[in-house]
This record gives sequence, C-alpha cells and structure tokens, in this order.
Amino acid sequence: MNSKEYISSGIIELYILGLASVEEAGILECVMKNNTEVRAAFEETQKIMEDLATAQAIAPPVELKAKIWDKINQENKLDKPVSSDWIYTKDLKSDEIQIDNPIATVVKTTNWKHFAVAASVLFLISTVGNVFWFASQKNKRDELAKLEFENETQSLALQKIQQKWNLVSSTKMQTIALNGVEKHADLKAMVFWNKESKEVYLTAENLPAAPEGMQYQLWAIADGKPVSVGMYTYEIDSEVPLSKISNAQAFAITLEKVGGVESPTMENMYVLGNV
Repeated sequence: MNSKEYISSGIIELYILGLASVEEAGILECVMKNNTEVRAAFEETQKIMEDLATAQAIAPPVELKAKIWDKINQENKLDKPVSSDWIYTKDLKSDEIQIDNPIATVVKTTNWKHFAVAASVLFLISTVGNVFWFASQKNKRDELAKLEFENETQSLALQKIQQKWNLVSSTKMQTIALNGVEKHADLKAMVFWNKESKEVYLTAENLPAAPEGMQYQLWAIADGKPVSVGMYTYEIDSEVPLSKISNAQAFAITLEKVGGVESPTMENMYVLGNV
C-alpha cells in the first residue's frame, strides 16, 4: 500500500476521532514519523475537522442542561446518603434554601464534562460522516457527468461515421483519395464529389489541428489552374458541401490564413489526389 492509498483508507480520520485500535494508532504514529506526506495529510485533516466542528458548533438547548442536572441529582440521591458535608444556605432575595455539597459539586462538574465531551465526539462523528457523504455524492455527480459527456461524444462520432458511410455507399458519389506530399507523407484526406449535383464534400480528420489564425483550404485543379472549393472546419467534416465544381482533374489541400486566399501557397500543401 503506497502513501496515497494509506491516506485514503480512512485511518487518519479514525485516529483523530479516537476510534482507531491500539495497533492502528501505533502504526499511524510510526508512519507519520517517517513519511512527510502522511504527516502533512494528518495535519490537514485535523485542521479541516477542527474548522468544521468550530463552524458548525451548535449550543445545546437550555432545557437539555436542566434535564442532565436533574438526572445527576437523582443518581446522587440514590447512590449517596445525605452527609454532614452538606452546606445549607439561604438566598435572602428569594427566601429559597440552597443545598451545596463540595463532593456533589465535583461529581456534577465531572459528569457535565463527560456529557460535553461525549456530545462533542458525537457531533464530530456526524460532521465527518456528512463530509464523506457530500464527497461521495460529488464523486457520483462527477462520474455521471463524465458518462454523459462520453455518451454524447460517442453519439457524435457515430453520426459522423454514419454520414461518411452514406457518402461512400452512394452511387452518385465519386470518391477521390488525397495522400500526403513530401514532409506530410503520412497524412490522408477524402473528397466526395456528387456526379449529379456537383457538390463537393471533404473529410480531413487525419490532418493536424490548424494553428491559430490558420485554416485548411480545398482546391480543385481544373485545366491546370487551381480553383478554390472552400474552407474546411472539423464541424462540417463530411456533413456540409464546401462548394460545387463542374470540372476537376485533381484536388489538393493547403494551409492558409483564416478565410482563405485567392491562390494556393504551394509550400503549405499537405495532400493531393487525382480524380
């Protein structure tokens, strides 16, 4: 088990809450002495839990304290006989008799502290439980969002595949393969030319992403002269015709400034294919 797995096991939280076994506590203390990452995680978790306890602290209801005192008094009456140590005083303003006993006072104070500590521990456990619950819910939401994104991405990919298949399988379409030239020998693209409508579609997903301010431009070579067919973007890949061309002996793609140019930049040619 590496440091990250050990930290995420929950042993640090159990240790801080006093719920770790003697063996677990001993191992953690030994690890913290020799592992700065675990030590840092312990200090961070301790601070988070202290901050949570402080931020969400709730004062106990007034009646709760009265009930606890009543319970203590009842137990004292059952367990301890009244001794000569009791001190009787009289409140001159209310004319009420008050009974004080040094020993009982110590018992009351001790018992109240026990109740306070127990209540603090229970509240801290509840707070930590809520933290883990919210973290779990967040992880579930993140996983759900990731799945939804993946499903949407796959759906779009399937739509593009279906569109390309429609073009390839259509008897109206003439398919022209464009292959990489010189330093771009590994690149490929495909032109689909409708024989009837003369519309030209292009799929060029194999081309690298165009640099900022640049865009791919498709050219038709007709009678030895280049004619611009249109500008390519990934969004319209194989879905929208770039233009209509009635005559062409070849097609080529160059990288030009956004919006295109009137004449191709030959040194920026990426792929070329004959009809």
